[in-house]
Amino acid sequence: MTNSLKTLDPEQMRNWIEQHVPLEDFRGRRVLLIVPDNTRTAPLPVLFPALRNRLRPVTKSLDVMVALGTHPPMPQDRIRSMLGIAEDDPCGDVNLYNHAWDDPAELATIGKLTEAETREISDGVLSLEVPVQINRRIHDYDVALVVGPVFPHEVVGFSGGNKYFFPGISGPDLLNFFHWLGALITNVGIIGVQDTHVRRVVDRAAKLIPLERRCLAFVVSTDSTPYGMFYGTPEEAWRGASELSGRVHIKRHEKPYRQVLSCAPQMYDELWVAGKCMYKLEPVVADGGELIIYAPHMKEISVTHGAHIERIGYHVRDYFTKQWDRFKDVPWGVLAHSTHVRGSGTFENGIERPRVQVTVASAIPREVCERINLGYRDPASIDIESFADREDEGVLLVRKAGEHLYRLRETDTSHGAN
Repeated sequence: MTNSLKTLDPEQMRNWIEQHVPLEDFRGRRVLLIVPDNTRTAPLPVLFPALRNRLRPVTKSLDVMVALGTHPPMPQDRIRSMLGIAEDDPCGDVNLYNHAWDDPAELATIGKLTEAETREISDGVLSLEVPVQINRRIHDYDVALVVGPVFPHEVVGFSGGNKYFFPGISGPDLLNFFHWLGALITNVGIIGVQDTHVRRVVDRAAKLIPLERRCLAFVVSTDSTPYGMFYGTPEEAWRGASELSGRVHIKRHEKPYRQVLSCAPQMYDELWVAGKCMYKLEPVVADGGELIIYAPHMKEISVTHGAHIERIGYHVRDYFTKQWDRFKDVPWGVLAHSTHVRGSGTFENGIERPRVQVTVASAIPREVCERINLGYRDPASIDIESFADREDEGVLLVRKAGEHLYRLRETDTSHGAN
């Protein structure tokens, strides 16, 4: 499908913004752009200058917040580089902010999801009251403009849209709630599906945000050039982008593979994000097969969550649910990450049986991998090209993993994305 679609070049992107982003949505108003961090493929060096040139002359103010979720903060120079701000541009007319999810002073409570609401939204999977917190700086603005890509996603089905608010610039409570909700439903049950329980949570919470919301969503190729761009409310723009993402980002295969080499790009510099190399490929790994996350550059499990992960390790979902009293006080987002990386499997009579073997080939030492219940390979022992062109043997090489979803054709259950 991707071969039949052309991508937009920088001039076409700039023209698209001129034609489709209406000035009247922003004239005389205080505007906060919400953008992804550098763990997402996005043409921000083109889009941000184009939006700045178009909107700044008519807005009262125009600032940027990086929707980090729980990722580490970005230094100012890296934010500037990501946004395409020239070194000799002081950018004095635009403030650049990192979100701080773990600083209560930086958060504001804007409402709650009641126990009845969470029970209804999740079809009874979870039932509890959840406070909804968001970065307090939103109260300084009239309009929030999300600018970000849409990909198949393990927790919410497809990323983007209101997900840039939750968890992008939210507090931990809602984040932990819906990540665990997604884990209970499982990665394979959610990823690449438009209408999910977690998407309903995110969209319901977004209605509590006390300012207007707009979104510029886009669907990109591996080199960050977009196949398509969409503008409107977050719900409208996301709907169009997720439909296109379902066509270009889902690769359908006829049979599973006994071994997959899943190469992490440089932007995945810790296992917390390199786990995407497992999430997107789990559906095409055969029972008893091996998925190798190949990331020679990766030295960290997680700067933010590493201590928790080293304590609990990586396990299948039922390892946690069947020992809930032991794990219920661990942040649920960490539990969700753990089971998403480990994949599906069983836990019966104290014996854990993951469906596939997950092996990490990185700078994380063997003893650490063994302690956290993952396999280890020395990355220097791996010849990438020896995995190439061996699909008929049951071996798959993915040179840039983490954004395209691989799925078996006969088990394809994606909704509205075929």
